[in-house]
Amino acid sequence: MYEKLEEVVQRFEDLSNQLLDPAVLGDRKRYAQVAKERASLEAVVNSFLKFKDVVRQIEDSELLLQDSDPEIRELAHQELLSLRQRRDELDAQIEVLLLPKDPRDEKNIIVEIRAGTGGEEAALFAANLFRMYTRFAETEGWKVEILSAHETELGGFKEIVAMISGNKVFSRLKYESGVHRVQRVPETEAQGRIHTSAVTVAILPEAEDVDVEVREEDLKIDTYRSSGAGGQHVNVTDSAIRITHIPSGVVVTCQDERSQFKNKAKAMKILRAKLLEAEREAQEREERETRRSQVGSGDRSERIRTYNFPQNRLTDHRVGLTLYQLDRIMEGEIDDMLSQVRAWFQAEALKAGRGE
Repeated sequence: MYEKLEEVVQRFEDLSNQLLDPAVLGDRKRYAQVAKERASLEAVVNSFLKFKDVVRQIEDSELLLQDSDPEIRELAHQELLSLRQRRDELDAQIEVLLLPKDPRDEKNIIVEIRAGTGGEEAALFAANLFRMYTRFAETEGWKVEILSAHETELGGFKEIVAMISGNKVFSRLKYESGVHRVQRVPETEAQGRIHTSAVTVAILPEAEDVDVEVREEDLKIDTYRSSGAGGQHVNVTDSAIRITHIPSGVVVTCQDERSQFKNKAKAMKILRAKLLEAEREAQEREERETRRSQVGSGDRSERIRTYNFPQNRLTDHRVGLTLYQLDRIMEGEIDDMLSQVRAWFQAEALKAGRGE
């Protein structure tokens, strides 16, 4: 591994020099390509250089263990304990950085949140989850655009579909796909009994035209009059759009805009993302047949998390994570949770790579 890392450092230095070359500076396209490749190597190069520095310090401290002064030997011993721990941390960090990159990590996402079992209470929790992700997106400087929403009388959502755009959105939220279960006393419950409801979340990377081909002749497009819980969001014209992709049977609808053209554009975004995800899932099914295990398949049929409001507890069942800060999490403070989930999936990927 370390020989390969020396080559990476050499490549990084070569790219750094290219960025100073007048020929590269004068070519905007080439400059952008070189800068992008250099940026992709920077984290692993910095970690490896720190690792090498710590190894040198360990070698120096090991020499001091032979010193005739017992105080110096003791200081060297204590220093070695700290340095060896730091070396192991950097080694683990480098392993993670060398994992194959997910090409979808840089993409924007389409998030679909649907109420499952639990009726109105599930719809209200769908609205809570959407608010949680929206608040987190605000702290990250991301943009949230609602593509389609089906509201209920009490302010919940039977379904809401939104696009979240920004820096590495998919890489941060890709492990949120699955069934989210909520346990709490509904506002409509007079006897104070705890109800269990479920909401399904799907995180789909945004699909570009080059990612998936959609032929016009494969589409059946219907227009209809919007329906909803009432109020200003209900259109009075036949501007709602339903698109059926005939080969796959995938159906998407959009009625959020008053313009038929805008609704069609939004519906096409959702359709492309769904088709790309279906293609990826088909590939994963083939891979699972030839591999003993599949890490992070994103199976949306499994229950991934429980939100227990009476205990202020969140439990992620995949990674064995329990946090007693549900009130803060529902306000969008999910960075720590996302990081711990991501770290677990990375550790599983490392095990799979080592054949453990």
